[in-house]
Amino acid sequence: MGLITNLSKNAAKAAKVLALLSTAQKDQVLQAMADALRAQTEHIILANKEDLANAQQHSLSPAMIDRLTLTTARIEDMAQGIEAIVSLADPVGQTRSLGVRPNGIEINKMRVPLGVVCMIYEARPNVTADAGALCFKSGNGVILRGGKEALASSMAIAKVLHQVLTEFNLPEALISVVPDPDRALMMELMQQKEYIDLIIPRGGEGLINFVTENSTVPVIQHFKGVCHLYVDKDADLKVAESLLLNGKTQRTGVCNALEGLIVHKEVAHNFLNQIAPIFRAANVKVNCCQHAAPYFDDVTVLNEDEFGEEYLALEIAIRIVSDFSGAIEHIDQFGSHHTEVICTANAETGTLFQRSVDASVVMVNASSRFSDGGQLGLGAEIGIATTKLHAYGPMGLESLTTEKYLVNGTGQVRS
Repeated sequence: MGLITNLSKNAAKAAKVLALLSTAQKDQVLQAMADALRAQTEHIILANKEDLANAQQHSLSPAMIDRLTLTTARIEDMAQGIEAIVSLADPVGQTRSLGVRPNGIEINKMRVPLGVVCMIYEARPNVTADAGALCFKSGNGVILRGGKEALASSMAIAKVLHQVLTEFNLPEALISVVPDPDRALMMELMQQKEYIDLIIPRGGEGLINFVTENSTVPVIQHFKGVCHLYVDKDADLKVAESLLLNGKTQRTGVCNALEGLIVHKEVAHNFLNQIAPIFRAANVKVNCCQHAAPYFDDVTVLNEDEFGEEYLALEIAIRIVSDFSGAIEHIDQFGSHHTEVICTANAETGTLFQRSVDASVVMVNASSRFSDGGQLGLGAEIGIATTKLHAYGPMGLESLTTEKYLVNGTGQVRS
């Protein structure tokens, strides 16, 4: 039996053990994992430096390096994310009644784990801890296949989690890491439909398309984040400025950063004059429609079909629209179903925007940077699903479960 088949089979077997643990037992293990990550911070950062050195040698993009970098603060964030998961209700075993049929049989539905989840991701070592903890609490085994860029970091984090599992006499296979980034092994992993129940790819569009096209296991896609801020004619322009700067400049290399700005023509003159010097000082590169170009220095004027880029940098696309419908049309054409934001003081317009926009997270007067499992109360997230089957938006504990029917009778037979 090959490496991947053996790893997948062991993960499925381990998941059966996890299904027998109580919520209190799972929470005790998770708290120990959070404590262990803190205790091993120095060791994890040392491994991360190895990955960063390789990243520099191979000229990875600044966005990729930002995602790859681990600091004491980011490891603390991982630990706190696990503790937040501890504090959340366990979805496994939750039941809801569907009533009693005329023949007397009682129908309920109960939440159950998916089984084994496989994560395929690139330069995101934090996924190792986040996905491991989320799958553990939700009763799933998890197989983690990170990119070669983050291999040393991911293995170091996994080692810490495995030490905790061993302390509690639990199989390490509950949180498995593929130790070799060979693409052939990833292909083999995507054929393990006998043991793996779901694959979630996180990374660039090329990776997600490759997994979707080649996997025989069901896939939930987590596509790129082309997120927009629409500044409505009734917007408070100081609020709009704050949302824009936070969404674009706070952290550029993440999927919930703003990549597009749409401005209603009635406020375009005042707002673009307001933000132009701020963008200049922050070194934000501006790409825009011809109507917005006069407000900025050294711009790139975009053709109609050149919007919709995910820059992951201090760069943004700006378009002036004639009305609300123009903003919706732009988002429909160039958005990625990730996160969309409106700034408006008109509550009716805000509600209409939320009902009209096809995205997994739609915000009124709040930064796109809140489109995150931790920020939305999920503790952590396994990713942000941009397709609608089973899950849409940040995936937390409940999204990692499904429901089965429980039928109770007293001897009824069907006539």
